[in-house]
Amino acid sequence: MYSQSLRLTIGSLALLALALAAGCGGGGYGSTPTTTPTTTQPSAGAADITITIAGENGSMSFSPNPASLKVGQKVAWHNGDSITHTASATSGAFDTGTIGPGTTSAAISLTTAGNWDYHCKIHPSMVGTVAVTQ
Repeated sequence: MYSQSLRLTIGSLALLALALAAGCGGGGYGSTPTTTPTTTQPSAGAADITITIAGENGSMSFSPNPASLKVGQKVAWHNGDSITHTASATSGAFDTGTIGPGTTSAAISLTTAGNWDYHCKIHPSMVGTVAVTQ
């Protein structure tokens, strides 16, 4: 009887450990960037426009803000701050993933006209807009 209870306890602890380990790998700030294929396309090569992340200062955290692009142009974000940030579309259409200090995100090609609001997932008060025209 004692042996069976001990096996159940050890088994329960093993399942709990697996669940916690799986929870550490999903979603969040270190996750792989996601895109919506009909709206954005990850793009190789240099960006047409680079937005600089200046720090956690609300709407003045991204420069230029708003940024202006034409459909199909490439945009990237350069982190000029001393801490990690992201640029993540409010609609979910694009997400750069984490951008470390002094580094630049992969370029993203916006293929649909409109105003794309975005924010830093780590610092939600940091907001910006990319205005895409035909």
